[in-house]
Amino acid sequence: MNETALYEFLETEHSEDSFSRSQSGNLIKRDAIKVGILGCGAIANVITDHALKGKLGVDLACFYDRDTKRAESIASKVGGTVALNLKDMLNLVDLVVEAASPQAVIETVPQILKNGKNVIIMSVGALLDLEFKNKLERIAIKNKSRIYTPSGAIVGLDGIKAASVGEITELNLVTRKPPESLGISINEEMVLYEGKASDAVRKFPQNMNVAAALSIACDKEADVKIIADPSVDHNIHDVHVVGDFGEFKTTTRNMSCTTNPKTSVLAAYSAIKLLKSLNDNLKIGT
Repeated sequence: MNETALYEFLETEHSEDSFSRSQSGNLIKRDAIKVGILGCGAIANVITDHALKGKLGVDLACFYDRDTKRAESIASKVGGTVALNLKDMLNLVDLVVEAASPQAVIETVPQILKNGKNVIIMSVGALLDLEFKNKLERIAIKNKSRIYTPSGAIVGLDGIKAASVGEITELNLVTRKPPESLGISINEEMVLYEGKASDAVRKFPQNMNVAAALSIACDKEADVKIIADPSVDHNIHDVHVVGDFGEFKTTTRNMSCTTNPKTSVLAAYSAIKLLKSLNDNLKIGT
């Protein structure tokens, strides 16, 4: 059944008022969650490309970026509106996807929550500041809003969350990245950092969302090693977890987004899956 036939079926067999088409021709529910994207870079592009396939299940209603032309370019693909500031966006959406930077989280998320809007935070490293994280949770409770963080660029986060019900005794992350993604040029492998996740995020704010996600998921700060390795052309994350549940290891070899080598495709996919799950009646996983 092609999309036109599906649309006609849904109109005749269900309610004719239940579905509509966006300006770009995508079939969406009339009561679909209206989503704003803050930061129109690699992640935003992957999300909008997926929406063009008619599989997202939400209405990409509004886009904001300090570079207005970049916002206009991506909004035009899905018939979205370009906001000139955050306040304008919040008047048009139910949920905001932050896809900009840890600093953007600090500057915008409190205002988003105070307006009773839900938010998906991609730059999860900002939440390793426990004082700030607790502040956001208080604002969310007061305003009946929700904070979501996707699993990002690693696998196994569900297992870590489950394991954290008991005692986790070891939580280790070894990250290997191509030197150019870290802004350096070297000919041999080099250990750039070894220590706790919170310090790693401060020193590498655009590269350490994985360390932050691990630590926040189980409320235990990960031990992190960051290696610049000229022999690899993908970001590689090795996770080792030990606790009273047992032990597991995972390895994730990420493809980078074509528009930004610092962003993993899997991170963008995790945001898409989270958006789609907001409408799910059956939820799989922890």
